[in-house]
Amino acid sequence: MPNSKDFDGNISMYEDFQRQIYGGEFPKEGVCARAAKAQVEAHMWTDANPMLNLSSFVTTFVEPELKELEMAHSHVNYVDHDMYPKSYDLEQKMVSMLHDLWNGPKDCEPYGAATIGSSEACMLAGLAHKWNWREQRQAEGKDGSRPNVVTGGNVQIVWKKFMKYFDVEPRIVPLEPGNYCLTAEHLEQYVDENTICVVAIAGQTFTGEDDDIQGIHDWLDEYEKQTGQSIPMHIDGASGGFVNPFLYPDYEWDFRLPRVQSINASGHKFGLVNPGLGWVVFRDRSIFNEELVFYVNYLGGESPTATLNFSRNAAPIIAQAYQFLRYGFHGYKRIMELTMENTLHLRQRLIDSGYFAVMNQTQRIPVVALTLSDKATKFNGFDVSYKVREKGWVLSAYSMPPNAESVVSLRIVVRPHLNRTAINDLAEDIIAACDYLEQHGGTATPPALHGHHKHSHKC
Repeated sequence: MPNSKDFDGNISMYEDFQRQIYGGEFPKEGVCARAAKAQVEAHMWTDANPMLNLSSFVTTFVEPELKELEMAHSHVNYVDHDMYPKSYDLEQKMVSMLHDLWNGPKDCEPYGAATIGSSEACMLAGLAHKWNWREQRQAEGKDGSRPNVVTGGNVQIVWKKFMKYFDVEPRIVPLEPGNYCLTAEHLEQYVDENTICVVAIAGQTFTGEDDDIQGIHDWLDEYEKQTGQSIPMHIDGASGGFVNPFLYPDYEWDFRLPRVQSINASGHKFGLVNPGLGWVVFRDRSIFNEELVFYVNYLGGESPTATLNFSRNAAPIIAQAYQFLRYGFHGYKRIMELTMENTLHLRQRLIDSGYFAVMNQTQRIPVVALTLSDKATKFNGFDVSYKVREKGWVLSAYSMPPNAESVVSLRIVVRPHLNRTAINDLAEDIIAACDYLEQHGGTATPPALHGHHKHSHKC
C-alpha cells in the first residue's frame, strides 16, 4: 500500500483518495503514479488467479515476445486504415488464412473482419443473413418484417442478445436429458419461410460437443427440395473453430458444406491470444450485404467500416498474426493434440474415482463435462465447485438449459497452458473435495437466476 511519502506527506489527501475511490466519487485531486498503481493493484488482490480459472475458455498465457508486441501497439487505433494501413492489411491477410483453414472455396473472394470477440462476430453474421433474407423477400413481394433464427437450447447467450437487440424472433429448440446438441430431429417445427439462418455450434459452451452439423445440413437440403426455400447455415465456432481443423481434418463442419455461409471463432480462446479478439469469415464477399458497410473519411483517407465497434486497439490483431507465424498449422496441431491428451487423462482420472459420469460422449474440444454418479450421495456439483476454490481452482457448475434443467453439469476447460503435473494436481484436488463432501455433506444450492429481477432507481 502507498504511504505518506507517495502523497507528499499529505495524509488527508490519502484519506480523501481512499474515500473517493471506494465511495464512487470522482477524485478531486490526483496522486502520484506509484500511489495510483498500488491502489488499483490492491483493489484487484482478491480476484481469482486466471491460470486456475478453468470455467473460462479465454487464453491466459502468451510468450514474453508477444506481450512486448501487444504493448508496443496497444495505442494504435486499428480502424484508422489511412494512418495504420499495415494493421488493416494484417487483418485482411488473416481473414484469408482463416478462409483457407476453414476450407473456403478457391473461386470465392474471402471476406470477414476481426472483432472484439465472438459476440460481435455473431452479431455481424446475423445482420448479414437478416439483410439478405429481407432483400430476397422484398424482391419477391413478400413480407420481410418477421425474421427468425433457428438454433438449439445449447446456444451461447450472444445469439439471444442478437435476436432481442435486432428484432429477430428466437426459434430455440429445447434440449433433452442425454442429448445436449441441436439435431435435425425437430427442425420441421421451427424452420419456415421467415428463417434467416440456422445456427449450429462447433464446440458448445455446455459440454464441448458439436451440433449435428451434417445432419442439419442434409435436412435443409431436403427442405429446399420440398419448399424451394434455401436457408443458409452459420457455424458458431467460438470454441471449436481453432480446434477442429487441427485435430479432425477430414471432419466436414465448415465451408466444405455448401450451406455454411459464415463462421465465427474466438482468437482469444483456442486461437491462443489474449482477450479480446473474435473473427467472422464469410464464404464469399457477396454474402456480407453492401448496405452494412460504411465509408468514413474523417480520420484521413476514406476507410470502409463494417463492425459494430469503431475505435479499437490493434494489439489483439497483431497478436494473432504473431501466433499464426509462430506456430503455423503443425504447431497449432501439436498444441491441440497435447491439450486433448491432457483432457482425456483428466477425464479418465475423474471417472475412475467413481464420483462422476461423462456428459460429452463425443470429445471434440478440450472440455470435460461431468455429472455426479450415484456414489455422490451427500453433495452436488455446486458443492464440488465451491470446495475446490479453497485450492484456487475455478470450475463451472450449472443447470442445463430447457428442457434439461434437472441435469447439473460440472465443466472443466483444459487450456493449453496446463501441463500434466497441473492436471494431476487438479484431479487430486477434485477427488479430495468429493471425499470430504461425501463424509461431511454439502450445503450448496444453485445460484439464483437474475434474468427476471426488476430494479428500481430513484434519480
